[in-house]
Amino acid sequence: MTETTTPLQRLWLCEAIRLREEYAGPLEDSEANRQARAQGSDLASRIQLRALWLARRDGQQRAQLHWLQGARLALLLLALLALASGAGLAVAALGDGQRPVNVFWALGSLLGLNLLLLVGWAIGWLFSADSGGPLARLWLWLSETLARDAQAAQLAPALLILLGRQRLERWGLGVLVHGLWLLALLSALTTLLVLLATRRYGFVWESTLLGGDTFIQLTQALGTLPALLGFSLPDAELIRASGDSALNSEAARLSWAGWLVGVLLIYGILPRLLLLGLCLCLWRRGVAGLSLDTSLPGYSLLRERLQPSSERLGIRDAAPAQLHQPLAGASTLDSQGAVLVAIELDPARTWPPALPRGVADAGVIDSREQRRQLLDQLTRFPPARLVIACDPRRSPDRGSLALLGELSRSASATRVWLLQPPAGEALDSARLGDWHQALDALQLKHSDTAPLSWLETGHD
Repeated sequence: MTETTTPLQRLWLCEAIRLREEYAGPLEDSEANRQARAQGSDLASRIQLRALWLARRDGQQRAQLHWLQGARLALLLLALLALASGAGLAVAALGDGQRPVNVFWALGSLLGLNLLLLVGWAIGWLFSADSGGPLARLWLWLSETLARDAQAAQLAPALLILLGRQRLERWGLGVLVHGLWLLALLSALTTLLVLLATRRYGFVWESTLLGGDTFIQLTQALGTLPALLGFSLPDAELIRASGDSALNSEAARLSWAGWLVGVLLIYGILPRLLLLGLCLCLWRRGVAGLSLDTSLPGYSLLRERLQPSSERLGIRDAAPAQLHQPLAGASTLDSQGAVLVAIELDPARTWPPALPRGVADAGVIDSREQRRQLLDQLTRFPPARLVIACDPRRSPDRGSLALLGELSRSASATRVWLLQPPAGEALDSARLGDWHQALDALQLKHSDTAPLSWLETGHD
């Protein structure tokens, strides 16, 4: 498995491939299955290897990286919005300093919306599957919008389904929601301290229906916990006196300012910080315990192909809706030795030619069984150099080109040898041009002369 993906990303790709096959039908996966059988030990690891191979081939791994980039950008935008919103709450709470600050209006501005959404989150967590709320939905929407990749259509649903099996989405979205609110409240606290340090504010409370005793009890009840941490708590006389007008006293201003900061810290920042820590711990523990559920219908159908009780030949799946363009490549595994192989040669042709010492002859591939055996062998023991001999009198059909691509991905370096026709027989230049064009599209080096020197030594 590639080192650039985390276990969660691999499971995520498995789920995305499963959803894609449920929607569009089975994919062409013969090479993916062969690679998975060669490298994987149990069924779960083989399913992951297959999904990773298909995701690389079809672009879903690239789309996953684009989605993650979009998710990070969306998170950055929401973080900037949280910082600006928190600063705006503090400015709205204190005003410009020209008028006295109503302490309970200020407190409502700083904590009211936060407490309402916190209660909404708790209700959704207890009674609903939607534990993220509008903020999480906004982040998911922004992530998909910023990804801008057609292959990313199944990624967001696949991630939510994967996490939903163990209800991990509530902890992941909880980290997001509480983290953004914590950022907003810290921004509000910082702005509040800056304003209190640079402007002179007077504090009052005002009410037509409630009396002074009620405000005294409410203020002291809210200030009890902050007072335990050293924040100031206005006494009854100061609270009663502040009901008429803002006291022109430095001690009164300091007492009210300390009370307001303490209440914001204890009832706003501290709950969000604790919930963020709880969600983060449960998220990490849950992700560490995630595994592939091989009992799902989409995965159980792969058991016979990836972990067969006996090998069967022939076409097993219906033709895919969209054919895949053959691709060449090179093996990144440890390789050694040199191999010559031919594809569908005329039986009358003398084969093989005299080979240098150390070059292995893999024979002529004429059947599906020979193709499978050779590919399995090269997958287990990839050669450093591979030469594939082709008869350019035959047309370069899609099956031959797909085989060339598969063979090239099993060796560190590959060249195609376009054999000369027998003496006295002319070669169709148009057909030879088709071969050159097809091999150039595959990005495979080719020549009309025998590259046996390169096959023996690695250079011409």
